[in-house]
Amino acid sequence: MPTLEALLAANHEIALVVSQPDRPVGRTQELAAPPVKQTALAAGLAVTQPEKIRNNAEFRAQLEAIAPQAIIVVAYGRIIPPWMLALPRFGCINLHGSLLPKYRGAAPIQWAVAMGETVTGNSTMLLEEGLDTGPVFLQQQVAIDPEQTAVDLFDVLAQKGAPLVVETLKGLEEGTIQPRPQDHDGATLAPILQREDGRIDFGSRTAAEIRNRWRGFQPWPGAFTFLDGKKLIVHRMRLAEGGPTAPAGAVRSEGQRMLVACAANTWIEFVEVQLEGKKRLNAAEFLRGAGLRAGARLG
Repeated sequence: MPTLEALLAANHEIALVVSQPDRPVGRTQELAAPPVKQTALAAGLAVTQPEKIRNNAEFRAQLEAIAPQAIIVVAYGRIIPPWMLALPRFGCINLHGSLLPKYRGAAPIQWAVAMGETVTGNSTMLLEEGLDTGPVFLQQQVAIDPEQTAVDLFDVLAQKGAPLVVETLKGLEEGTIQPRPQDHDGATLAPILQREDGRIDFGSRTAAEIRNRWRGFQPWPGAFTFLDGKKLIVHRMRLAEGGPTAPAGAVRSEGQRMLVACAANTWIEFVEVQLEGKKRLNAAEFLRGAGLRAGARLG
């Protein structure tokens, strides 16, 4: 985990690493340790993995005995309780993957990509009881490449954000930075993703908007639609040149290409798809086997 590695490299004393519990993964459902736990153990650090933290007396006693100067929170996925917020001298410092106050919430990276942003960034902030409403210490801008997915951008922001956390701690120790309140009027939300967010709406979204959402919703919920009542997952897509006026969701084939009509007379090309219960296929293979009827529509 980049932030933990950066803190170690900066010679910070790390008394305890807190991570999510090991979870079953893959087809075998074998338990796997979170990456931060693996990094911590490799560095000889103490690790704890509480299932719950809000009313966990044992965990609270453990942290209070340590009396940390700061608690660093990165992609932990849990709400930090008030007792924990008040514990450290410098507070609970969060690395958030957006330029706050934009994209407050659980999925800032995914929504920034899905909304077609060309620039995002990282913010270090002081956690408080509100949802990402605390004052900000430092920020950095990061460009979003038009080909990047949320998965790609997550890795970039994690790497670039790690030294920002170290810089924030240095500034707090030296008294050279102060938290500044957010402009709450400019706030936007990045709520936790739902399965239905991946459903393609050909009627109200242009091809560019559909592709941005596909990029943003990787690896989940992805992008899907329906063909004759069966779910069709779209694993790869790209923008296509304009075509004839057609109803939203109408499918046309051009040689080995599968093109679908979207809002505002725009077209999207489905490059790789997977029909419910079937294997992934490129568009040419799918079109050969699907036997699409004339006038077929998705949605």
